[in-house]
Amino acid sequence: MLPALWVAKTGLSAQDTNLTTISNNLANVSTTGFKRDRAEFQDLLYQIKRQPGAQSTQDSALPSGLQLGTGVRIVGTQKNFTAGSLQTTEQPLDLAVDGRGFFQILQPDGTTSYTRDGTFHLDSNGQVVNASGFALEPAIVVPNNAQSFTVGTDGTVSITVPGNSASQVIGNLQTADFINPAGLQAVGNNLFLETAASGAPQVGTPGLNGFGTTLQNTLEGSNVSTVEEMVNMITTQRAYEMNSKVISTADQMLSFVTQNL
Repeated sequence: MLPALWVAKTGLSAQDTNLTTISNNLANVSTTGFKRDRAEFQDLLYQIKRQPGAQSTQDSALPSGLQLGTGVRIVGTQKNFTAGSLQTTEQPLDLAVDGRGFFQILQPDGTTSYTRDGTFHLDSNGQVVNASGFALEPAIVVPNNAQSFTVGTDGTVSITVPGNSASQVIGNLQTADFINPAGLQAVGNNLFLETAASGAPQVGTPGLNGFGTTLQNTLEGSNVSTVEEMVNMITTQRAYEMNSKVISTADQMLSFVTQNL
């Protein structure tokens, strides 16, 4: 009965962590470029009372043995990098990657972070920055006299100026991709950092060599499905209740033993 209490306790803890993951997904259902998380469960060590395959007699073996599990744990959270829905806006600085790839953002400490959030702005110097004021890499600086701002599907950035109808190229966007995007470290502010699990970034031109194209006047929405998360939340709640019932039942059995023996 006492082992059952500890096993059920691990179930309660795991389902609580799972609910935290689900609630974070639901909280970010409207976050631009957000990628949902999925909790991954793993059973704990087993107590081997009778080894499977051990000899029961000289000529026969145990078909299954006796193995008692010790519970469950959350071993990790998996980022789902499927594409979110694309939403058309009227803002020329709104960009999205249609396919694989991340925008590169220069951090204040000089390191490079990565994002699917293409909500960009201009700072006081005309440089393209994200909502936190961090510069887009490679740097794009828009002159004060620019009349139009255009980003091509291959990342080519061009403008027009008064008195000259011909467009002028002022830079080229490059996106980065990873062999294992799920290994990126989420640091908040819609940013990810490279890790040993993600592998080194592969930087290239949008639309070439498997990289997604860049879309202007477009933002990528969250890939969270509200209905799916609500179903997951109900499943988690029921699993939590069942583990609570195990604790209640074990407590009643212990109470019976102490009162009647």
